[in-house]
Amino acid sequence: MTFKLQHTDTATDARAGELTTDHGTIQTPIFMPVGTIGTVKGVHQRELREQVQAQIILGNTYHLFLRPGMETMSAAGGLHRFMNWDGPILTDSGGYQVFSLAHRRKITEEGATFANHIDGSKHLFSPESSLGIQRDIGADIVMAFDECPPYPSEKVYAEKSMHLTHRWLERCVQFMRDSAPKYGHDQALFPIVQGSSYDDLRRKSCEFIAAQDQPGNAIGGLSVGEPIADMYRIAKLCCDILPKAKPRYLMGVGTPANLLECISRGVDMFDCVLPSRNARHGMLYTRRGIINIKNARWRNDFSVVDDHPAGAPTSRAHTKAYVHHLFRVNELLGPQLATLHNLRFYLALVEEARERILDGSFAAWKAELVPLLETKL
Repeated sequence: MTFKLQHTDTATDARAGELTTDHGTIQTPIFMPVGTIGTVKGVHQRELREQVQAQIILGNTYHLFLRPGMETMSAAGGLHRFMNWDGPILTDSGGYQVFSLAHRRKITEEGATFANHIDGSKHLFSPESSLGIQRDIGADIVMAFDECPPYPSEKVYAEKSMHLTHRWLERCVQFMRDSAPKYGHDQALFPIVQGSSYDDLRRKSCEFIAAQDQPGNAIGGLSVGEPIADMYRIAKLCCDILPKAKPRYLMGVGTPANLLECISRGVDMFDCVLPSRNARHGMLYTRRGIINIKNARWRNDFSVVDDHPAGAPTSRAHTKAYVHHLFRVNELLGPQLATLHNLRFYLALVEEARERILDGSFAAWKAELVPLLETKL
């Protein structure tokens, strides 16, 4: 994997770059739709390519480990072949899911033992087993196994957790050196910065992660309940320390406004379930604000869902009244159209951010657009 930094905005820290993997080239900044269990929920792979215009998608190690399991995954030739997706894939390490199972897991130096949410059976995720699973999945970018501390965390716990994440990272790096990809394409390891909301811990973690000299770096432990101002502060702090010549991935973030604010602080890559999850509940993101399409005010609104030329074709083909009707009668097409709309909205937003970075208009464009993105219509 290679990364070429093409331009940095003079008024902010926003960057435009090009990330090249064996499955294709990604223009950054980029948003990655979340395909948890081998699918971006409700979206056909053809639609991902043609309507959403996704450049890279995300798979989930924990969920794919449980279902379909690595025997099936290996027999299929990896996730690319299994789901018929020929573009790049990033997999998380399973660490966040283990974090979310706080009442079902035990963390030790070896790793995290947990009872899975399906049948209660017990499993151990260690740095080595997490990366072994990611080898089986065959993602282009694989994440180091880490512990994500909750918010808020006492500083003593946050520091202990950070050092554990660092020790696990050293084992991840060694495992990648000692093992080989299974399907004939390269896999790049991204370490993860931790340290909760403590600036001094974040600095130490960034310095440690940077010293590992891996192909890219990730910022974890945000969007877990902390104030938005803390997220932005920590994102900038980390971007100021992490190597400029390598991509920076902010995990699990966020709203359209969050993306633009964090791009301005130097982040290159994002993923989040919000656009697809909220779409299934009738929330649509637009350049004018947020629409709850289930509200009665849209019943006789025969304007199209979105007339922006970079939006999804389905958004220009159907009216708000029609999509409102689909949700009212519980027709599956409603959430499908909403998901396509939201995902394409996110991709179009980061694409335009890239254009604005390159032509020097990013700062003014962001300042004007962010308040609109947060308006509820």
